[in-house]
Amino acid sequence: MGVGSEGGATTAVKRRGCSCTKDDFFPEESFKSWGNYGRALRETGKRLRDRVTARSLEQSELHEVRLRSGHEMKKNLTWWDLIWFGIGAVIGSGIFVLTGQEAREDVGPAVVLSFVVSGISAMLSVFCYTEFAVEIPVAGGSFAYLRVELGDFMAFVAAGNILLEYVIGGAAVARSWTSYFATLLNHEANDFRIHATALADGYNRLDPIAVVVICIICLVAALSTKGTSRFNYLASIVHIAVILFIIIAGLTKAKASNYDQFFHFGARGIFKASAVLFFAYVGFDAVSTMAEETKNPARDIPIGLVGSMTITTLAYCILAVTLCLMQPYGQIDVDAPFSVAFKAVGMKWATYIVAFGALKGMTTVLLVSAVGQARYLTHIARTHMMPPWLAHVNSRTGTPINATIVMLVATAIIAFFTDLGILANLLSISTLFIFMLVAVALIVRRYYVSGETSEANRSKLVVFLLLILGSSIATASYWAASEDGWVGYLVTVPVWFLSTAGLWWFVPQARAPRLWGVPLVPWLPSTSIAINIFLLGSIDSKSYMRFAIWTGLLLIYYFFVGLHASYDMAKADEVAAPVKRLEDGTAANNGQRGDGDA
Repeated sequence: MGVGSEGGATTAVKRRGCSCTKDDFFPEESFKSWGNYGRALRETGKRLRDRVTARSLEQSELHEVRLRSGHEMKKNLTWWDLIWFGIGAVIGSGIFVLTGQEAREDVGPAVVLSFVVSGISAMLSVFCYTEFAVEIPVAGGSFAYLRVELGDFMAFVAAGNILLEYVIGGAAVARSWTSYFATLLNHEANDFRIHATALADGYNRLDPIAVVVICIICLVAALSTKGTSRFNYLASIVHIAVILFIIIAGLTKAKASNYDQFFHFGARGIFKASAVLFFAYVGFDAVSTMAEETKNPARDIPIGLVGSMTITTLAYCILAVTLCLMQPYGQIDVDAPFSVAFKAVGMKWATYIVAFGALKGMTTVLLVSAVGQARYLTHIARTHMMPPWLAHVNSRTGTPINATIVMLVATAIIAFFTDLGILANLLSISTLFIFMLVAVALIVRRYYVSGETSEANRSKLVVFLLLILGSSIATASYWAASEDGWVGYLVTVPVWFLSTAGLWWFVPQARAPRLWGVPLVPWLPSTSIAINIFLLGSIDSKSYMRFAIWTGLLLIYYFFVGLHASYDMAKADEVAAPVKRLEDGTAANNGQRGDGDA
């Protein structure tokens, strides 16, 4: 089988990581010859049925799958590192750019309420992520969690959107970096971009500075995770100091009259802005990918994730209030709102401090994003859904260099061409979709254990879960389609409530968390599902078209490549697992917890 076909045997660590032969990319049996590939394509239906129902085992994700990287990642992170990674990952262009865009165009001074709604949704997702990260501390993050609970196929669809989320997020932040860099030098953002008139609007402002920044970030992220952490929290401390300066200095120029039209755009504007501003909270999931490098996941991950999200939400709300008190919402600048606001109130000297702080924040966001996205891709490649060459961990640095370079090259290409507005909406769709799936997976994890949950309880779980999803989708659809109606909510909201209550009352939990658990299950994850789907209903149709195109491309790749590679890998694991258990003497005790998929 080639690289990794042992499925966790000790020979897997001997693979070459830096060569670029065919076997480094396609070692599976289906790709050994054109004849083999033809036979694999004829079996696509059978293989797809196998992968749709396959669920990976936790022990396999924690041990055998990790071995396919050739070397272990270094365990050198603590809760202190994770808190600052969380702050560094989140506070960036979302607050320094999108706040102005949404306050001016969609919501007005009530943008603070949009941040509250997005923050609640993000915090609910943080709780769901935290339980998984503590119980399954691997680099794959939500991809690994979904693979264990919802199966290979759903995990792959989510994985593609996870990668899209990181590429687009990094590209958006890199373009924002250029905007604030221009402000620092007393220029307009487009002064540093190349206007390509032959390209379509939204793609015709080429940004070479964004590409240079991404290349530098790539080099730093590839060298050392611990070194990246030290740089991140030092930079984040400076960033927090700048945020405090913005708040204190900005409030000295506050005018209460700027809040006179607080609800000018109504509730619809608040939720429409929330869907876009959710982008401002993207990044905390990168912290979950560092669980594999955390010294004490059970203690460090809850403190790191919940602590950083609490600090971030509070900072966002106060910053949003400050901005809207400084300037009437109709005069807020879209590209660099805080810098221009200080200039407008006669504090031009403060614009340099603001721009410098924004640049610091966006640099750390790019850095943590680079670390997180490489670890996602590494774990996806360990399953062979992506070429295993991308799973290699460098023996000297303890970092996934191949995955880091590939992801940041893709990010640089997108950042070079694409406007921030296009990126932000598309990113929100991918992120909300993934967070919704993680909440679904948490409910499945608590209420279903293969071989233990009865058929009756499994059927009730499926019915209640479908009702929760269906009522949430109906509520979001009614919101999107009806400008002033309210009758529909009298049906959809009670159905959601009764479905969640039914799950809580009639279906016994099949699994208790071993180390740290989400409180108020199923209410908390069910609420997370409802809010994420509701916010999806506030995003524009063009973004959904781009999302559909991307998902279609993912499925084409999966049916022609990823399906067959991961199928071969799983079958090789099934053959190798009994031999391995006999060799290490665990056949009697672990017969039900071996390698491969369930």
